[in-house]
Amino acid sequence: MHDDTRPHIRTGKLSRRDLVPAVAALAAVSGLQAAEAEDAPLPPGLAASVRDLEPYFFPQGRFQDVSRGNPVPHSLSEARRGEVGLTRDTWKLDVVSDPEQPARLERELSRKDGTALDFAGLMRLVEKHAVRFPKVMTCLNIGCPLGMGIWEGVPLREVLWLTRPRENLRRVFYYGYHNDDPKQLFRSSLPVGRVLEDPFGLPPVIVCYKLNGEWLDPKRGGPVRIVVPEAYGFKNVKWLSHVVLTNLAYANDTYIGGNNDVDSPLKTFCAVLQAPGGVKPGAAIPVTGWAQVGIAGLSKVQTWVQPAGAMWPADDPYYTRAPWADARILPPPSDWGGEFAGGRVPPQTQGFDPGTGRPLTWPMRLSKAHWAALLPGLSAGNYVLRCRTVDANGQAQPMPRPFRKSGFVEIQATAFSVG
Repeated sequence: MHDDTRPHIRTGKLSRRDLVPAVAALAAVSGLQAAEAEDAPLPPGLAASVRDLEPYFFPQGRFQDVSRGNPVPHSLSEARRGEVGLTRDTWKLDVVSDPEQPARLERELSRKDGTALDFAGLMRLVEKHAVRFPKVMTCLNIGCPLGMGIWEGVPLREVLWLTRPRENLRRVFYYGYHNDDPKQLFRSSLPVGRVLEDPFGLPPVIVCYKLNGEWLDPKRGGPVRIVVPEAYGFKNVKWLSHVVLTNLAYANDTYIGGNNDVDSPLKTFCAVLQAPGGVKPGAAIPVTGWAQVGIAGLSKVQTWVQPAGAMWPADDPYYTRAPWADARILPPPSDWGGEFAGGRVPPQTQGFDPGTGRPLTWPMRLSKAHWAALLPGLSAGNYVLRCRTVDANGQAQPMPRPFRKSGFVEIQATAFSVG
């Protein structure tokens, strides 16, 4: 996973003295990896590293947590969670019009009127409308996955239609429980068109109650949260309690206050999982990693090794002229992990063939992929390994959206030594 403490080589003028050994070493990398057919068996030195990779889907307990709140709502006692509506027996959801920019609804679902949607009502919607799909959960500003799983829920539009909206509805605001403290309120929003329709073959935005076939635990936002397939974590609000239908034309997300691009979908980028360590001169170097497959898909993962201290031209900050070499994007696993019975994905999961249980496309968008590369032996010294993705549109990371506040996409630099 990405580590911001790892050194990144500064840009500057590249001398011929720096360039010659760098190009020579990396020409060898390119030659070796280009010779490896995608369907060829992995070399023994690389196969062992691939066997040690993390599971594709994470059990709930393995997800990283960046929850907000003081105290964090999932840390409340079970009794207190029951009191504030954070158990399946006590959960309720208000779906109301925005009092300041009202949408025209025939009815509201609210606690004060005794009409709020409860968990039993949600389960009645499940009987006809349940969907499940894979999604990687990542933070806008963090270069590693929080977790990867199969999320199950009811399309948010089915809940919205219970209010029988008529007009003046342009955006959907939503937020969750945060200790009844206005200063801790964390909210997000979507244009109503994204809620009502699923563009470009995306799964629907869901009111989510299960992860990997199990009820959402409190740490994962249970009993109920929002999951937006193409979005970063801040759009996937935990401990859902309110949906507000508004005629306001712009977002009200909490993340706007941090100068974040709140409408930016997932980007495609990669990072190292197993970095080189204890490398002997001349020995082949196995490297493995993961890639986030963003909205633009994934066609390649590439690596590049450069001697430490070598400079690079200032007019090429994204290393577009570097001798990148293709790594191997690994095929779908035989055991998907996630504590699924037999390592198999549940039936009727979007993106998977119902007959074979295999993915319809690979790598799957809005998910992750694993990759591996066997670097050739190097002489003793200090080096920097970089990796990048090329998306399905031919754009090399960090393009086409290199801006940090629209999602993490920096090219990772990992230092290692030989000798």
